[in-house]
Amino acid sequence: MSDSFTGELWDSITDIYSAILAHPFIKGLTDGTLPQESFAFFVVQDGLYLKQYASALAAVASRAPEPTAMRMFARHAADAVTVEQELHSALLPELGISAAAAAAAEPAPTNLAYTSYLLSTIRGGTYAEGVGAVLPCYWIYWEVGKELLRHRSPDPRYQRWIDTYGGDEFGQVVRDVIAEADAVGPVLSAGERALVRRHFRTTSRYEWMFWDMGYRRESWPV
Repeated sequence: MSDSFTGELWDSITDIYSAILAHPFIKGLTDGTLPQESFAFFVVQDGLYLKQYASALAAVASRAPEPTAMRMFARHAADAVTVEQELHSALLPELGISAAAAAAAEPAPTNLAYTSYLLSTIRGGTYAEGVGAVLPCYWIYWEVGKELLRHRSPDPRYQRWIDTYGGDEFGQVVRDVIAEADAVGPVLSAGERALVRRHFRTTSRYEWMFWDMGYRRESWPV
């Protein structure tokens, strides 16, 4: 896959992606062994994450050099909020969580660290760095969603989540962002490419940590 810039980026995280697929959270979605409490914790934290991710995408949009990319990331920022409202509002009652409880939740340590890294990278770095930082959330969710679709889940709540991220509609969104990253890559210096690759690998690590956070129902140690 390394013929393109994004192929180079993906090749740099094959070890991380393999670790994600092997994680008991992911395996538990398809065999039904994932504890409901872990999935519920994950859904609440994902809602908190998506609000900050929408802010990150809006910040990337504001730095885009071309109107097409600006409109795309601005639209995705709005869509992230929509997904949070629609998917989570449907799932939370089925998981026994009230809207008030979800709204009162605080981000777990990994969630706060991940979103803080995203926002600081985008606001303090270049447009290319911002694209590299937000791309793993798109791409890894899509790849995981496609993998899970091949196996499906005996739990209809888990399957609803799988259908959202493994489907063609989300896939087209991801392809558009990959294309934008590939358009940016050729104009970067070797040093800039290395910096983007570092951000891409770092946020990919945070993706693994987010699954692990949900599985363990992570809390502050003190």
